[in-house]
Amino acid sequence: MQFANITGWGKCLPPAVLSNEDLATFLDTSDEWISTRTGIKERRISHVSTATLASLAAKRALAAAGLDAAELDMVILGTACPDTLIPNAASFVQASIGAVNAAVFDLNAACTGFVYGLSIGTAMIRSGAMKKVLVIGADRIPYFLDYTIRDVSVLFGDGAGAVVLEACDEECGLIAEKLGCDGEARDILAARDSGTVRERFAGVDGFFDVNFEGQEIFKRAVRGMGQAITSVLEKLALEPEQIDLLVPHQANLRIIDTLAKRMKSPPEKVVVNIEKYGNTSAATVPIALCEALEEGRIQPGDKILTAAFGAGLTWGAAVIKWGSRIRPLAECHDELPENDKTALELLMPWVEGCRAAVAEKAK
Repeated sequence: MQFANITGWGKCLPPAVLSNEDLATFLDTSDEWISTRTGIKERRISHVSTATLASLAAKRALAAAGLDAAELDMVILGTACPDTLIPNAASFVQASIGAVNAAVFDLNAACTGFVYGLSIGTAMIRSGAMKKVLVIGADRIPYFLDYTIRDVSVLFGDGAGAVVLEACDEECGLIAEKLGCDGEARDILAARDSGTVRERFAGVDGFFDVNFEGQEIFKRAVRGMGQAITSVLEKLALEPEQIDLLVPHQANLRIIDTLAKRMKSPPEKVVVNIEKYGNTSAATVPIALCEALEEGRIQPGDKILTAAFGAGLTWGAAVIKWGSRIRPLAECHDELPENDKTALELLMPWVEGCRAAVAEKAK
């Protein structure tokens, strides 16, 4: 049986940092209010597109794997924020990195997109259809927010992360997963009026907002991820104590703490970076994996548990058995285009546009 070893990893975070204090300049909020409820201190705001972030994360993952992009058989881009719907954003990534021989597609499972993509990429390799697959999670949720609503505006940031999967005979990579969706509750977390359901030429063009029913989302997220975690552990006949590292979706520190308690995982066995980046949606898990490797928290043979949930309400959990290599074979020295604006300067046109749109709708 073929397995899908993770041989490369990379992340991309835009340089502009938006702090809680920055948000307090135009919202009725404070650092204390945000951090005590979410665990977030700051997040990144991108000056480039989702696919540009994804492309740089991909290049860094390929360098870590020592691969040329032309060797890839498939590129899976997990995103809810593609640059364009037609064509897909993955085709931009393909052209940007030179993956000329790869099949490519976007996958929208919202914040669970990377976990879904990891499952699909692994299955393609196990089937024998593919040998080398690139899986990316990248999002720019701040683009869709109504910046007159405090509770949602403070949660999200921009970013991208990627891994390279390669066929191997040794048991490693994703070894068990459970995916699902709670579709009956899809409306409690939704970018309203954001697709073809939107009536053309009606209302205020350019205005979006996200319905986010926090308490209900919290309950369903904990339940969905908890059930998925129980399922994957039972598949492998593992006890929670046998997991070496928990890499949860970085949505809210309270949710992370709840999962850690269920797993009986001490802080040193849980990856938490939400304070730096907020919720980067499909990018949270691969970014956290990259940082765990950079910090020496992953060793060969470690069993890593990841769990995520997102709009839909999609959910999933997976156990990864790490392979023999924990250091990149090479580094990519490419960088994002230069940016001369602060995060607040990048955001303010959206803030002003939201204020105007809300005022117009109220007439």
